[in-house]
Amino acid sequence: MNFKIKNYILSLAFIAPLLFNCTTTEIPIVEPIQEKITYNKHIKVLVNNGCATSSCHDAVNPAAGLKLTNYTEVKASAENGSFHARINNGSMPPSGPLPPGPKSIIDKWKSDGYLEN
Repeated sequence: MNFKIKNYILSLAFIAPLLFNCTTTEIPIVEPIQEKITYNKHIKVLVNNGCATSSCHDAVNPAAGLKLTNYTEVKASAENGSFHARINNGSMPPSGPLPPGPKSIIDKWKSDGYLEN
């Protein structure tokens, strides 16, 4: 085999895996939420599971002094902007960014006027 053919085959051997290992990221489609979102029915479970846990924003030792254990506390944090900002920039919850579904529920709660019931 001549030198050019060997180089061609070696180059192909290195490039081929790169071409076939490319992946695409699918962006999930979130359907618009039609119903009114309320704290008691939709938001409370999200906050209790992701925010108001021990060593985070519970009543015992709330991180940064911020308790998120009831409607009044969560609404106040949402209205001052920190609740939405931290969720949307991915810094909260610390376990990782929320998926699009829960984020859209929280956004709809805001647009619905932070309803409690």
